[in-house]
Amino acid sequence: MRLTNLLFTTLLLFVSVFARSQKSNEFTVLQWNVWQEGTMVPGGYDAIVNEIVRLKPDFVTFSEVRNYNKTNFTARVCASLKEKGLSYYSFYSYDTGLLSKHPITDSLTVFPEKDDHGSIYRLTSSVNGHKVAVYTSHLDYLDCAYYNARGYDGSTWKEIPLPASVEEILKVNVASQRDDAIRLFITQAEKDLAAGYKVIIGGDFNEPSYRDWIEKNKDMYDHNGFVVPWTVTTLLEEAGFVDSYRKIYPNPLTHPGFTYPSDNP
Repeated sequence: MRLTNLLFTTLLLFVSVFARSQKSNEFTVLQWNVWQEGTMVPGGYDAIVNEIVRLKPDFVTFSEVRNYNKTNFTARVCASLKEKGLSYYSFYSYDTGLLSKHPITDSLTVFPEKDDHGSIYRLTSSVNGHKVAVYTSHLDYLDCAYYNARGYDGSTWKEIPLPASVEEILKVNVASQRDDAIRLFITQAEKDLAAGYKVIIGGDFNEPSYRDWIEKNKDMYDHNGFVVPWTVTTLLEEAGFVDSYRKIYPNPLTHPGFTYPSDNP
């Protein structure tokens, strides 16, 4: 699979892309929303470490690694992996992180974290002489229009009236600043591509893919009859990026994207 422009649509537990035998210009990526460092689930942290050991990806992009334990999460993971014979370099921020088998040559704050409106960071590395720019992100979770479309308040899980229209849903979406963050990413990514980098963005976008909320499944899952042109994935696709989840699972009826886990095999 060519990974020049690859978008990881998360809000799933994780998405991974790998090949049985790698060529010199191929690399593997694991994107994982670990939800409070994996520590809210018994055995969660160990499961994260063991899965990385199993897959041995070139890069791991993390989201929701908030420092509840007052530790540097990615450094802690690196130490655990070293005990199992694997060496990784790491990057850590307030809510995201990166592991890389290859030295991290540069870092850049693309969209700074402020008032919980999310963040995007750019890290660069080299795989067999090929330059790679990996972006790790966690976008705004406060103004989550997809919760409104389901009739729930995302922070308290309190039932609320369903919105009357798609326009009403997207009006909530504008306040999130997710589109602003992605536009800044696209601007920087275009510079990377022009400079010969392969570009990856991984993270929790806190927004479904527009490919998931379509006419065919508007009455399925928790869509409540809505067909929503979710904006983050629309912007990314218009910029030439590929939704890796939809690449692997093209059918949104049998493999929906961001739904409650019980709806997704």
